[in-house]
Amino acid sequence: MIVYCICYAAGYLMARLGQAYLSGASLMLAAVYLYWHEYRRTGNLLHLRGLFSAFWVGGQGVACLKLSRLQTDWSPVTWLCFFLAFICFWCSFGIISRAAADDGMRLGRRRERDFVRPLYYSMIAVTAVSAAAFMFEAVYLGFVPLFLRGVPHAYSAFHVTGVHYLTVSCVLVPSMAVVFFRQGGSRRPWRNALVVAMSVICLLIPILCVSRFQLIFAVATALFTYIAYTGKVRLKTVLILAAAMLPLYVILTVARSHDIPYLNGIFEMKNPAMPIFISQPYIYIANNYENFNCLVEALPAHTFGIRMLFPVWALTGMKFFFPYLISFPIYIDKEELTTLTLFYDAYYDFGVAGVAVFSCVLGGVAAWLDGRLGRMRNPMGFLFYAQFALYMVLSFFTTWFSNPTTWFYFAVMGLVGFYCYWTG
Repeated sequence: MIVYCICYAAGYLMARLGQAYLSGASLMLAAVYLYWHEYRRTGNLLHLRGLFSAFWVGGQGVACLKLSRLQTDWSPVTWLCFFLAFICFWCSFGIISRAAADDGMRLGRRRERDFVRPLYYSMIAVTAVSAAAFMFEAVYLGFVPLFLRGVPHAYSAFHVTGVHYLTVSCVLVPSMAVVFFRQGGSRRPWRNALVVAMSVICLLIPILCVSRFQLIFAVATALFTYIAYTGKVRLKTVLILAAAMLPLYVILTVARSHDIPYLNGIFEMKNPAMPIFISQPYIYIANNYENFNCLVEALPAHTFGIRMLFPVWALTGMKFFFPYLISFPIYIDKEELTTLTLFYDAYYDFGVAGVAVFSCVLGGVAAWLDGRLGRMRNPMGFLFYAQFALYMVLSFFTTWFSNPTTWFYFAVMGLVGFYCYWTG
């Protein structure tokens, strides 16, 4: 904590003096140290406080480099919010983790159970529903995004209200397959082959939708589930996945009609010769912090919970009866760059206090999950942990817990977990 405070103060001071590289470097150094400290202490590659430290603080350090002309000097309130987001998470995690550790000592370990059979039937159900929903959307809308040309935002139009949640539920199946095989798989080879086939189908759906994010989400969650279940991962496995994902990412970028001149025109890098494989991930990280600063500087009034309750308005259909519940503008610095950071809606609703309280809640939940990891027996618990870990890794990306899809995933995992518990 002392290291972070020193590095954060240095980063803020360097930013005020116009030394962007030194400002960014100080925060990235803090991020590396904080993650290493947690990993060395626990041996957990997916330690939730370590992941949040690495990617929230590290992402801020990347943003402080100011490599794009879109970026401006941040408001002191923005700096305060980013500081509180980390400090409150860190402290809340520490307080709750001590209580969770005591609770774990009292509860002890539960007997291992076999969940292969319920997992198998759950994967069949989710795959069938997802594939049927995808085909319905394709027929109803009259197109499949992958086969369109010259339409940069085809995926955004490929949504039938209520149905698309079912379509994208396919991203959970590869993670379920990981636990299925880690538990030994089925004694019948054809069932194992069917599980592999279902995983392939569920990876093809995001490709057909031209959704790079859903594809990355499916693969990353599966990898994180594997790490959460086994406690380790071989570097070779990570490299193979990265090598397989890279060409798919490029293909989907081309299929979305996002060529290099188009992207460079959006990113407005100060160095126009910067390679796209550097400028694209840079802006996808850095500009989210800029959008938060836009919110801080432009927001006329807070919404007191309405923004963060968007999943309620969406999943219950209330948004159709009361449109004003979702009619608030989004404050961003460029129309095409709409990702926001994890704390955007918390500030939108309650300002600095909202960021602090929301961060405390996240830290407490993360500590509880971290304390339960060693005693999880229901396979869906590992998926919950893996998904939450991914949200910590992508804390700079968007407002995960104000997204109805996030809660739909949680609901699906809860239903499958309940089924596994009673039949496993």
